[in-house]
Amino acid sequence: MLQALSIAATGMQAQETRIQVIANNLANASTPGFKVSRTRFQDLLYVTTRQAGTESSQVSYVPTGESIGLGTRTAAVDQIFTEGELQQTGNPLDVAIEGQGFFQVSMPDGSISYTRDGSFRIDQNGRLVTLDGYPLIPGINVPQGARNITIGPDGTVSALVNNATVPTQLGQLQVINFLNPAGLQPIGQNLYAQSQAAGPPQTGIAGENGFGSIQQGFLEMSNASVVQELVDLIEAQRAYEASSKAVQVADQMQSTANGLVQ
Repeated sequence: MLQALSIAATGMQAQETRIQVIANNLANASTPGFKVSRTRFQDLLYVTTRQAGTESSQVSYVPTGESIGLGTRTAAVDQIFTEGELQQTGNPLDVAIEGQGFFQVSMPDGSISYTRDGSFRIDQNGRLVTLDGYPLIPGINVPQGARNITIGPDGTVSALVNNATVPTQLGQLQVINFLNPAGLQPIGQNLYAQSQAAGPPQTGIAGENGFGSIQQGFLEMSNASVVQELVDLIEAQRAYEASSKAVQVADQMQSTANGLVQ
């Protein structure tokens, strides 16, 4: 019975982790560029009291074994990088990547982060930055008084400068891709850090060679489905309740067994 208690407890812990992940998905249902997470589980070791195929006589063998599992554990929390819905904002500095890829962001400590959130703004120095003031890589500077800023599908940023009637090219947004985006490490602020699991960053031109194209005036919204998350939440809650019921039953059985020896 003691083993049943610990086995059921692992199920409760696993579903508690799943509920935390679902809660985070729901909390970010309106966060631009957010990617949902999914909890993956694995069963634990097994106690084998009889091996399948054990010889039961000189001419016969046991067709099935006797193994009792010791519960479950959280194996991974995957990031699902399916594309979210593009929402038109009308803001010329809002951009979305339609397809695969990330924007590069320079962090205050000199490191590089990556994001799908194209909510860009112009800071006091004329640099194109994220909402937290982190500049893009490569840097793009918008001159004072620039008008009619346009960002092409290939990431080319242009504007009318001073009294010019012909747009001046200010720079080009680069798109970065990874062999395994799910291996990126989420660090908050809609940013990801590179990890060995993600592979080396691959730089390309938007709209070419499998890299996503740039859509000006749009934002990619979260790929979280509130309906699906609520269904998953109910499922996790029921699984948690079932494991807690197993704990209660095992405890009652142990109490009954203890009463027999008194």
